[in-house]
This record gives sequence, C-alpha cells and structure tokens, in this order.
Amino acid sequence: MSSTDPKKHPCPDCTFCQWCSDDRCALCLRADSCCRKKLSIAEQIALYDEINRKNHHDCRSDETEDILREYDLKIIQPKNGYRFCIDPVLLCEFAGNAALKILDLGSGCGIIPLIMARKSAEVSVVGVEFQAKMVSFARRNVAANNLSNRIEIIEADIMSLKGRLEPEGFDLVISNPPYRKPSEGKTSPKAGRDLARHESTASLADFLAAAKRLVKPGGSVCMIYHPERLAEMIAECLNLKLCPVRLQMVHGNYSLPARIFMIELLKGRKRAFEVLPPIAVREPTCGEKQQAGMRREK
Repeated sequence: MSSTDPKKHPCPDCTFCQWCSDDRCALCLRADSCCRKKLSIAEQIALYDEINRKNHHDCRSDETEDILREYDLKIIQPKNGYRFCIDPVLLCEFAGNAALKILDLGSGCGIIPLIMARKSAEVSVVGVEFQAKMVSFARRNVAANNLSNRIEIIEADIMSLKGRLEPEGFDLVISNPPYRKPSEGKTSPKAGRDLARHESTASLADFLAAAKRLVKPGGSVCMIYHPERLAEMIAECLNLKLCPVRLQMVHGNYSLPARIFMIELLKGRKRAFEVLPPIAVREPTCGEKQQAGMRREK
C-alpha cells in the first residue's frame, strides 16, 4: 500500500463509521474502542455527538452546537437544560413525507420542523413553543440552517392558538408533547427540563383537541407518547372522533417493555388499524425503514 492510499479502517466489523463516514474516526481509535461490539444506530448517534461536541467551540458557555448528519443540520441547544433525544427523530421518520403544510406543537429547539423541512423541499412548517428561551434557540437554528423561508416559529401556548392559526389549515400536525402529569415522575433540577417533560399549561387532551382543530379533514395527527398513557390516548381520540390508524412501539431492546409509542390519527376518515413491527433502538440490527431517519446513506 502506498503512502497516498487511504488507510484501512482499523475495525472493519464496526458499524459506527456508516454514520460518521470517517474511516479513521476518533471514536474507533479510542483506547477503550467500542468496535469490539456492534452498535445500534441510537448508540452511534449519541457517541458520535459526544465526541463531535468536543471539537466545536460553543457559541456561549451555556450552549452546545450539535450535528445531525443525516439531515445536514446544526442544532444549538442549552448545555444543561432540555435537549432533544432520539424520540423526535423517530417520530419524523414515522410521520413520512406526504404532507406539504405541517404544524409542530411543542417545538423545543426546533428539531422536528428542521428535520421535516430537510426531508422534503416542498414542505412548509410552523412550530409552536411556549418557552421564550427555547423559541430563541429554535429561531436561531432555523436561520443557521437557511430554512427561514419554509419554517416559522411562533411563541405561544397551545391553549392560545385560536385566532393565530387558520383552523383546518395543515395537512399534518405532529407533536412530541410532555409525557408526564404534573405530579408524576422525577423532577429535574435543571431549568426547562420539567416544563418539557411534565404537563404544565396543557394536558394530553388539550394537545389532541388543538391538533384536531388545526388539521384538515382527512389529515393526519402523529404523536409520540409514553406507554403508561396509551389507554388514555385511545380514549381521548375516540372522544374527539380522531381515528387511530397506525401504532408502533419503541423499545430499548426487545427483552424490555416498550418505553414509548408512536401513533397516527386521522380526522374525519376511517381506516383499518395497523400495528407496525416494533423498533428496538439499542439492538444491532434494525429494519432499513426503521433506520432511515438515523443513519447516513452510503
């Protein structure tokens, strides 16, 4: 091999570099190399971003700039506040690419509008977020990724959207709402996390009612939520005459109970209910369609 030939990857069995596309990536060259085992896509993202962050100078001391390479996105987030995880990435893949006008209820740093706009050049997205600090992050992320012409971020509580958004104006309403009721689960000492994780100004029923009011007849509502509240979700949907049509459970691995689920609801239209194959984000093998939102195409 000549000195100009590319160096062979030190660990050909490693699945990590299908993500970073670097055959001498920092992670694979660590002394405690992870390459002895195959990594799930979720682990690849988390470990890559952990190293990748160290190679970026923060815009401010309390922020980080992270990279979501599959969608060519730079995401500025609070270092210690609420940070997006794999849930919105999975939800965007679940929602598909068919909708042209999309509304995201509870946008946080803008991750769902950013991904949905990257998935299709024809899409326009409105994101709604009530925390002023997260609105600022979302707007900065939209501008930094040159998507201001197709994404609008509105600072508002979902309970105050009447009169601000056109009723039945969206093909798809998508949401990753707070999973916990105010008195349930652990609380976090880090600012902003509890507001994102626990219902504060709006309940699950409020999110569903707002979604139904704003989605077009025949349009879809896609949500990701906690399995403990699946029965409550179905009951609220039936009460609002939103028809559940697709359900997918998400596990850490297949030996563990589901940790979240994704559901699609239709407004004013019925269809046979379909339960999709489950996803296990920590398993080394996962269907191509299930992986598509989380890996780089070769």
